[in-house]
Amino acid sequence: MPSESSPAITLIGGGLAGALLAILLAQRGWSVDVYERRGDPRVQGYAGGRSINLALAERGLHALRQAGADAQVLRQAVMMRGRFVHPLHGMPGLQRYGRDDSEVIWSINRGDLNIVLLNLAESFGARLWFDHALEAVDFSRQLAVFRHHGQPRPVAFRALVGTDGAGSTLRAEMAKVQPLGERTDWLDHGYKELEIPPGPDGDFQMEPNALHIWPRDHYMCIALPNDERTFTVTLFMPHAGAHPSFATVQTGADAEALFRAQFPDALALMPTLRQDFEAHPVGQLGTLHLDRWHLGGQAVLLGDAAHAMVPFHGQGMNCAFEDCVALADHLQQTSDLATAFAAFEAERKPNAAAIQKMALDNYIEMRDRVDDADYLLQRELELALQARHPGRFVPHYTMVTFMRIPYALALQRSELQRTLLTKATQGLTSLDQIDWAALDAQIVQQLPPLEPAAG
Repeated sequence: MPSESSPAITLIGGGLAGALLAILLAQRGWSVDVYERRGDPRVQGYAGGRSINLALAERGLHALRQAGADAQVLRQAVMMRGRFVHPLHGMPGLQRYGRDDSEVIWSINRGDLNIVLLNLAESFGARLWFDHALEAVDFSRQLAVFRHHGQPRPVAFRALVGTDGAGSTLRAEMAKVQPLGERTDWLDHGYKELEIPPGPDGDFQMEPNALHIWPRDHYMCIALPNDERTFTVTLFMPHAGAHPSFATVQTGADAEALFRAQFPDALALMPTLRQDFEAHPVGQLGTLHLDRWHLGGQAVLLGDAAHAMVPFHGQGMNCAFEDCVALADHLQQTSDLATAFAAFEAERKPNAAAIQKMALDNYIEMRDRVDDADYLLQRELELALQARHPGRFVPHYTMVTFMRIPYALALQRSELQRTLLTKATQGLTSLDQIDWAALDAQIVQQLPPLEPAAG
């Protein structure tokens, strides 16, 4: 537990990353204050404006293990073994993520997870300040001003950590002192969240242990299970255009017509589609890039505040949790905050850029490749090569989701493997036609054995 002589740090934002980092630092003896602009979700209910469902994978689970939170979180999570693909024509079916149930991801409710982490942070001695919205930072005087119930409240700080999300106020205040090179690449697609309720018997209406996908080329629907036996359904479409887009599908009646034509099996399970569509806003999707994440030893950004990404690889939270572990480790290695912040940025920045790229690439795969014959043959070959060359040919999804190797290394190897798969299957319809000897030789030559992450 922190003492009066403990090193002090102030976190801006009490969401998932802020709460987890508070645990990790308090465990290490830091004096931690967390300022959150919203009210306490344990008292007022969760008031997030973000997606309520998240996919928890090995990188995030590793961070939760460090915090001692994994068992409590997994009790509220639903296992997802793979993608359950619903083609417009043909039979739906499961495409496993991994080889067996040791390689799965977990659907978790954002609010439930946040509450678990806040309770743990408080139990380790972190001080939580709700209804405190950051308004301004005077870095020369090391003073942060918060708005609390309409009144300004100045707070002295030693160092600030921005865990306040993509719209980070701390990032904006840092940029007034030194330009951060901020730019956001907005996707021309948006999303809207809908719901599949439990059936009349109170149980799931579809296979619960899967992430459901309805791929339709330039748009798609996905559905993630909740422990309340519901599914959170997300419709992704272009903002504009003559094809189905949020410009042409504007009302509940429009949405019902779209679902009747393109997602009929989902529509049959969605009695409140019209109301949900009209009640929920269209969400924006973007990728945030910064040239620098820290301001000397006074402030540093992590998670969405430093590198917001599109959600199509389910790695935003997992990447942010990995950031938390990395920052806590760097702060433990040196008492000089500027050195720790610089080392953290040097380690995480190239990896954040890599997963941002892979998340964009995965959107194309999810919406128009998962039911494509060429893709399915390449996936079949990928699994065969994994069996033939264990530790050397490791599928892309496995590297990103079930391992903790650096994202940048996963991207590098994935691009090389994709080239091998594409060339090996070009013009073929079956693995029986593969030139195994030539392909095996290329793999041994080009792919050194992959060492798992330590720790």
